[in-house]
Amino acid sequence: MNTQDVIKLAAEYLANLSWHTFDVLNISKPMTVNAAVNLAKVISKLSPLLGNLIEFNTVEFLNKQDDFAEFGTWQRQDPGFPDAIFVGNIQPIPGLEIKAWFPLATEITARFKDSQNHFQFDQTHVAILAWLPEKIIYGKPRILDVCVVSGLSVALARDSHYHNPPDYLVLEPEDTTQRTANLQQTNTNGYKFQGSDSEFLEAQKIVDSWGSEAKIYKPTKEYQHLLRELLIRYKYRLDTNFAKIDRIMHPGIEEFKKRVYRVEVCGMPVKQWNRILSSHQQVTIKKSLQEYLGIKEESIDELLD
Repeated sequence: MNTQDVIKLAAEYLANLSWHTFDVLNISKPMTVNAAVNLAKVISKLSPLLGNLIEFNTVEFLNKQDDFAEFGTWQRQDPGFPDAIFVGNIQPIPGLEIKAWFPLATEITARFKDSQNHFQFDQTHVAILAWLPEKIIYGKPRILDVCVVSGLSVALARDSHYHNPPDYLVLEPEDTTQRTANLQQTNTNGYKFQGSDSEFLEAQKIVDSWGSEAKIYKPTKEYQHLLRELLIRYKYRLDTNFAKIDRIMHPGIEEFKKRVYRVEVCGMPVKQWNRILSSHQQVTIKKSLQEYLGIKEESIDELLD
């Protein structure tokens, strides 16, 4: 078994997690429709916590599969990249960066910032696990679907999507290999041009002078040197939204999103639940919660009983 075999096998097992319920937390059913509406507004705040719990349990799930036992074990890295690595006698070390996605949120907020240079052997893949509570806003967390794609393909899609000099620059981290492990930098960053119109035209002429392939992103030292000259000469701001994987137009991730939104949960597709619960139409939200989740208005006497 080699690196790609381990990742392929892990992806197959993760795919089988669809509709698997993790017994890590149980959100109680709201007692009234008003309580349900309030819960629907804040349920996404649990996503970071449940995302971490899902990551822990995913590693445990993989280690329960006998096919891996002969060659090594999956171990979670916290902190560290990627989230899980396969420790054993296989080189280069297979890894999974695990992202949990709560599809009632506005977007997949997870970021992927690691440089292309870290994936020369395509040894790390990204696993996105879409989850919801069993009953949309309450119950145990349940996996709806899983997507596993090459980390290199994500980095390539990200850099191709964002990089557009001189308007937008993607910059590699500086060489920090001589530092201790906890101080080494591995993340790329995005910078948006903030100069004047005349400065932009001037910068455009500089980029044009680089040749016909000037706008094709390269993580090489030579190309990065050219970009840093622009960063020094002109005003740029650091883009805090850079590398959100929902925005990079990766074909595999885009297809995964469409698939998840089509999944029917409690009588409606996820996309429709998303649209209803994110709206400000209280009457529609209440009606949907009552009709599809069986939540009803209770009198004070019934609540006390």
